[in-house]
Amino acid sequence: MEARTRDAARVIVLDEDDRVLLLRYDEGHIFWAVPGGALEPGETHAAAAVREMHEELGLEQAPIGPQLATRTSTHLVIGEQVKQVEKYFIVRVHSQHVRPAEATQTDNIRAWRWWELDELTHTEQTVYPSGLAALIARYLTEGTPVDPVSLPA
Repeated sequence: MEARTRDAARVIVLDEDDRVLLLRYDEGHIFWAVPGGALEPGETHAAAAVREMHEELGLEQAPIGPQLATRTSTHLVIGEQVKQVEKYFIVRVHSQHVRPAEATQTDNIRAWRWWELDELTHTEQTVYPSGLAALIARYLTEGTPVDPVSLPA
């Protein structure tokens, strides 16, 4: 049986010091990931990104920046094998505007943490998506890519 396709929006949240916000999950194994989730019926990727930031980070308003990357990964979601097709957007916020206590849907988030780029580059912890540190470094030095970068599954 072929896996169902699930479209998702992900948000690379950078603060005023170029730190990236990652969320920690424990779903059989511990990992860190950028905020985001599946699109609702009729929703655009950008609209889903805004909604997910409110639900997971308590952000009322955050201007969605350009799309930096895409990623396709087949994995389990609530016991179902899905082919998840993700679009990654950049967002700049002031760190004090992120209010996890005001999040409305924490989706098994165990922790929220700002990471320095160097720390992210050298961590031995599992971080999704693979290649996130390099993508951020490239964005900070070269700006938005002409075409979204394809990240490894």
